[in-house]
Amino acid sequence: MVVEWRTPFLDPRATEDLNISRALIILNQPFSARLLQTLWAACEWRSCADGGANRLYDVLGAAGGPDLRNSFFPDMVKGDLDSLREDVKLYYTSQNVPVIYDSNQDSTDLMKCVEALEEKERLTGQEFEIVILGGLSGRLDQTVHTLSYLHKLRKTRKRVYIVTDDNVGWVLDKGEHLIHINHDVLGQTCGLLPVGIDSTILTTTGLRWNLDDTESSFDGLVSTSNHLVPGQDVMIKTSKPIWWCAELKDC
Repeated sequence: MVVEWRTPFLDPRATEDLNISRALIILNQPFSARLLQTLWAACEWRSCADGGANRLYDVLGAAGGPDLRNSFFPDMVKGDLDSLREDVKLYYTSQNVPVIYDSNQDSTDLMKCVEALEEKERLTGQEFEIVILGGLSGRLDQTVHTLSYLHKLRKTRKRVYIVTDDNVGWVLDKGEHLIHINHDVLGQTCGLLPVGIDSTILTTTGLRWNLDDTESSFDGLVSTSNHLVPGQDVMIKTSKPIWWCAELKDC
């Protein structure tokens, strides 16, 4: 079976309606107001992981002041709250946004938000795709944890994406994948990263430098700085789970 992937949540002009429910989790890393607004509109449930609420509060204030900020209230703020500023906490609690303290030091703030979403899914029977805003910049240890966590989530969730102003990425499980490329929002650069595995065998089409039953590993070939071919979608066959990432256009 070929698994198909689409990213209409990256395109504010997208009219594609697949009846998909999406959840946005905002992390404590920089992002633009433009990207935030695009992802926010594509999702129906939104949460901030601890200091992600600071980022939301600040970027909206800088982009449009109180009027814009008052149009973007998350469904919750959750974490151990060691990063959440007091002024931000007071603002969201005054607007009846739940600010939930979770002291569990065996889970990160991102994991706590995913747990909250999964509890909502259990109660409602509704299933969400997850879109994570941030997580691929800043501290290396946090970035590696994010890569690791999404690698594990592939076992229990169908679709988890991570987005920054520079790129979008997700884990492709072993098997065949068809990635529908929106060339209006994706730039030419892409990569296949063998993170969390010893090696994999890759076959691709739709890339400038395609792979044909080629081994990829950290000790060997890593397909970085590859290019999308204009007008084409991408087919990938992999024998082990692998990270796919693509550049976002600055538009």
